[in-house]
Amino acid sequence: MRLPTLRRNRNSEPGRVLGTARLDRRTKRLVGRLRPGDVAVIDHVDLDRVAADSLVAVGVAAVLNAKPSVSGRYPNLGPEVLIAAGIPLLDDLGEGVFERIREGDQVRIEGNTVFAGDEPVAHGNLQDAESVGKAMADAREGLSVQLEAFAANTMDYLRQERDLLLDGVGVPDIETQMQGRHCLIVVRGYDYKADLDVLRPYIREFKPVLIGVDGGADALVEAGYTPDMIIGDMDSVTDDVLRCGAEVIVHAYPDGRAPGLPRVNGLGVPAITFPAAATSEDLAMLLADEKGASLLVAVGTHATLVEFLDKGRGGMASTFLTRLKVGGKLVDAKGVSRLYRQSISGSSLLLLVLSAIAAMASAVAVSTVGKAYLGVVAEWWDNFVFQLYRLF
Repeated sequence: MRLPTLRRNRNSEPGRVLGTARLDRRTKRLVGRLRPGDVAVIDHVDLDRVAADSLVAVGVAAVLNAKPSVSGRYPNLGPEVLIAAGIPLLDDLGEGVFERIREGDQVRIEGNTVFAGDEPVAHGNLQDAESVGKAMADAREGLSVQLEAFAANTMDYLRQERDLLLDGVGVPDIETQMQGRHCLIVVRGYDYKADLDVLRPYIREFKPVLIGVDGGADALVEAGYTPDMIIGDMDSVTDDVLRCGAEVIVHAYPDGRAPGLPRVNGLGVPAITFPAAATSEDLAMLLADEKGASLLVAVGTHATLVEFLDKGRGGMASTFLTRLKVGGKLVDAKGVSRLYRQSISGSSLLLLVLSAIAAMASAVAVSTVGKAYLGVVAEWWDNFVFQLYRLF
């Protein structure tokens, strides 16, 4: 395999990458601690696009993955995103990388080897466009197996949560009023920043209930809004956003266990739980639907089969059924953006204003009243110039 050219940061030399190591087995939790030029050490089999997009957005110097970035189960999109951004991806390093590299260590990547100081600490597979493309092609050959598994998961979820899906059994009582209102549900998923940006006119006009799903609440705050509700397992929303005054609903397992509840209670934030086997974004949709929302606008949620499989969780089968349940009032953000996209550019608007001024000037010049006003203005100007001459 031809080794790719490693992208350089300001501390790097040709053929190698230097950076400060930041480690976490959960990629989305790690992203909050990363800084531009860091080396991200992750434990993420079948790296998905959302995780890769977040690493690219931070500006990491390289990604070290203890697991294979493409296992072959399905064609996940994350590795292609990193390679296209020029970020070196060294994967299948093994579990030992988390023992040999510590948080804050200065690491160096040369070819397939990771060094801490002068000591080689791990060897892996340095991916490039060719190797990732081949792995993706192999994964597509087994896609039928994943589709069968997805269908089986869908039926299992339907049997387990049919009362919630059909009759809303288990939906908690909430304080936020949704009856007859629009609800904007934001997930930190695909293209969420661009979608939020084009939705500004819609938000300003309709003032929807703003629901942030975990890190989606931070996305709302970053865009200049305050969420009305935060729902999720609370593993990627920041403490400051949890304290913003939004109503907090903690996603719990079907048996009632809610791992995120102690963290919320520790911050002194009141919260209620919503036990269900669905994903947090599904719970947000089902909750808003059950509480009488007239329209659900989704930002960053999963909408296609490719996105369901790329997420790589059996629980994504619930999203398919949830969309069937609320489909009559669900609108994807990209559809709303097409309705509200501004078609007049700034230069066109300036030309329109100048044309209007020219038309008004012409009308004044040819009308009788206009000529009289022009005469008065001309006389005033002559007097002004005469007074200047007298002064100097």
